Amino acid sequence: MGEEPRYIDVAERRARLALRHRLATGTRASTPEEVARALVALHGTDPATVYLGVGARLADPAGTVPRTEHALYEDRTLVRMHGMRHTVFVFPAELTAVVHASTGIAVAARARAALIKDMAKAGAPDAAWLTEVEESALAALARRGQATAAELAQDEPRLREQFAYAAGKSYEGVHTVSSRLLRVLGVEGKVVRGRPLGSWTSTQFRWALAPEHPELDVAGAQSDLLRRWLAACGPATEADLKWWTGWRVTDVRRALAAVGAREVRVDEGTAYVTGDDVAPVTGPEEPWAALLPGLDPTAMGWQQRDWYLAPRLRPALFDGSGNVGPTVWWNGRVVGAWAQRADGGIAWRILDREGLGAEAEAAIDRLARELESRLGPTRVTPRFRTPLEKELAAS
Repeated sequence: MGEEPRYIDVAERRARLALRHRLATGTRASTPEEVARALVALHGTDPATVYLGVGARLADPAGTVPRTEHALYEDRTLVRMHGMRHTVFVFPAELTAVVHASTGIAVAARARAALIKDMAKAGAPDAAWLTEVEESALAALARRGQATAAELAQDEPRLREQFAYAAGKSYEGVHTVSSRLLRVLGVEGKVVRGRPLGSWTSTQFRWALAPEHPELDVAGAQSDLLRRWLAACGPATEADLKWWTGWRVTDVRRALAAVGAREVRVDEGTAYVTGDDVAPVTGPEEPWAALLPGLDPTAMGWQQRDWYLAPRLRPALFDGSGNVGPTVWWNGRVVGAWAQRADGGIAWRILDREGLGAEAEAAIDRLARELESRLGPTRVTPRFRTPLEKELAAS
């Protein structure tokens, strides 16, 4: 008979989170790139998430914005691109080929097919016409370096073509070729998000050609991505892995076997760690607090979250689509929420007081005042607003 899989309790899972996600005292990173590598991916749908998430994990967060901007737009050591589940993330540049092969190819095929189908239904030009427009737009982007959709349409006017979408449905609308095509090209790994038009909080951005990368074997890339994520987030259940990657369960199981993942037990049942990660992990020596932004990869890292986020807190902390808002953490679990008020002040509220004392509240308040000082005149409103965040922002 084989050896019984080791049980990893909640305390150890929280310790692993604290250490590997660079949140505990003494584990903070020195560069934005180091943060991204530790987490594998930073949610990039809301630009502020990237900067606030990086700042929460830097040993010296004072220069977070210029250093992160430099990594994204000068050195290109970080790349904002489509990844898992058709979502925009920020990845270390060395992972772009892995992400494209492991998740992008399959999603891109569906996205292009859907665009061609929608255009055909609306009587818009066909796939051959779309290919001509795509080639022209990519050539224009190569000449410009970076450009908005409107600027590209100056070079390739066919990007302005419009077509009806979902005619007769409650969500009927009109799409512009540029908006749909550029999104498809992003998923296909041909273009990436470039420098925003405004400040680092802006959701309006330019496009740029994607960095050159080799074409990798899909199965090998999936194994590589899963191994990196398990190292950062293990133990994780099969449900966690399928949810985070967006893969079919057969792909998840094949990758688990390929990397030699080891079974362990958690409260939810069978989970997995990398083959060399079975030994017990002890917690950080000092207690720690953190203020993490909405959509932070730690709060969104697992599908099954009861071990770090009490179910009763979810209605206040998530929107109707499952997006988490800004969270307050203490020693490996979510205990409340925070928000920035119109006057720039950081308001926060504890929802789970179990095990919290004066030390915890003082640490949380200190972080709030530090964040308030760093943000200064900048106002940050999460793209996906949650009930408690809106209440605190208005307080």
